Amino acid sequence: MIAAQTTTPTQPRFPDLRAFLTWAETCGDLRAIAEPVDIRHRMTAVHERVLQAAGPVLRFDHPLGADGKRTSMPVLCNLFGTTRRVAAGLGRHPDQLDELGAFLAALRSPPPPEGLRDALSRWPMLRAALMTRPRIGGAAPAQQEVLEGDAVDLGMLPVQTHWPGDAGPLITWPVVLTRPHGSAPEALALYNAGIYRAQVLDRTRLILRWLAHRGGAAHHRGWQRHGEAMPVAIALGADPATLLSAALPLPETVSELSFSGVLRGSRPHLVPARSVPMLVPANAEIVLEGWVSARETAPEGPFGDHTGYYNAAEPFPVMQVTAITHRREPLYLSTYTGRPPDEPAIIGEVFNRLALPVIRAQIPEIRDLWLPPAACSYRMAVVSIDKRYPGQARRVMMALWGMLPQFSYTKLIVVVDDDIDPHSWDDIAWALATRMDPGRDVMLLERTPMDYLDFASPEPGLAGKMGIDATTKIGAETSRDWGAVMRTDPKDAAFAADLVARHLPGLSR
Repeated sequence: MIAAQTTTPTQPRFPDLRAFLTWAETCGDLRAIAEPVDIRHRMTAVHERVLQAAGPVLRFDHPLGADGKRTSMPVLCNLFGTTRRVAAGLGRHPDQLDELGAFLAALRSPPPPEGLRDALSRWPMLRAALMTRPRIGGAAPAQQEVLEGDAVDLGMLPVQTHWPGDAGPLITWPVVLTRPHGSAPEALALYNAGIYRAQVLDRTRLILRWLAHRGGAAHHRGWQRHGEAMPVAIALGADPATLLSAALPLPETVSELSFSGVLRGSRPHLVPARSVPMLVPANAEIVLEGWVSARETAPEGPFGDHTGYYNAAEPFPVMQVTAITHRREPLYLSTYTGRPPDEPAIIGEVFNRLALPVIRAQIPEIRDLWLPPAACSYRMAVVSIDKRYPGQARRVMMALWGMLPQFSYTKLIVVVDDDIDPHSWDDIAWALATRMDPGRDVMLLERTPMDYLDFASPEPGLAGKMGIDATTKIGAETSRDWGAVMRTDPKDAAFAADLVARHLPGLSR
């Protein structure tokens, strides 16, 4: 059952990016940088340092372009540099993320109602579904200024070059909107919204990097089969709900744009694009419109990636930009991707928490799960389980690897008992040292799917996996009597806590 507050945003509602910035400024979480900062490398260096200190949203008011001249368009960075701001973008306080996770689990497998009273208790879910109906037309701040034809120039955007080895300027927070071949522009439920990096080639061309399993790539293949260019719209500086919906691992039957209405607490507002048959977010800062070629590709990269390495240059499709629309005095939203921590890693921490109810629905014995951000968010998982029978840890490993697409790239899973905190490296180390035998408790698999950006893989896209059973061994798993864990008596612990609080107050925190 989903409680009423699950679908009722408790943060202020953010119809656009500017409303979110106003909220951040009210919270003392926005800083304007008046000093000119170069968009080549240095802006990323500042952003990286501030993010690692859990610092505020940054607004660079005087970016220096590649020619050394000041640009008139401010750059926003570090929008989701803390889990608190990610939760706010989802319309929640951090302590309410579990409720949103339960709602996402119900979207994947809605439980049948048990009578009229139960059906009525789920009205909040029904209300949230109604919010997903779009509002189409009306005034669009994103189209206050329209550039078409010879006026199109991607050089007007202060697009960063993030790392010294990068191939050139890279757009890093684009919400790329596509639809399948043969669909109507108004068929919002069929749209895909994805975050795909976009390399600027020249004044009017971009390279869109989407992997084969992503929604945008699937749509593009459909247009390719008919030999037709695909219409595409890219929203830059969308509202937080749209940005995060595009990044969430939603069920394939749920439209990201529609779901943004659930997070935002209001219906999505879209308008027809000016030069392509697409709908676009009315409240975005900037919208790029154009066509992705059915045949033309260009080498994308190399660029610094989430692994902390530069990925190799590879061919990806080219987009011809036919129009740029934007607000008056627009803001350009940017981020960087690199070795964690970065913004994707911070967002991943929150998304992992949201995914836990979905995982528990399929594997009920799981009590908690941690994907360490330092391990590139998904390359390693630590799972605590309620262990009841021999071989259970191995069954959980196999179930995780086959359950969600992102776990197919998890190369190491460590399973621990539910008395171990899977978020604590000290607890994990103790479990590995005292409950795991390398000759018995390590499971190795070969030639399984892997992110092709993983340079440790023997072959691109194929690699091994390791599962480590660091649980207490029971039944047929061991022939020895297992030792008893040492624990302080609860009464003694309470006495100690009281004494320390009275006599050593500095230690009682």
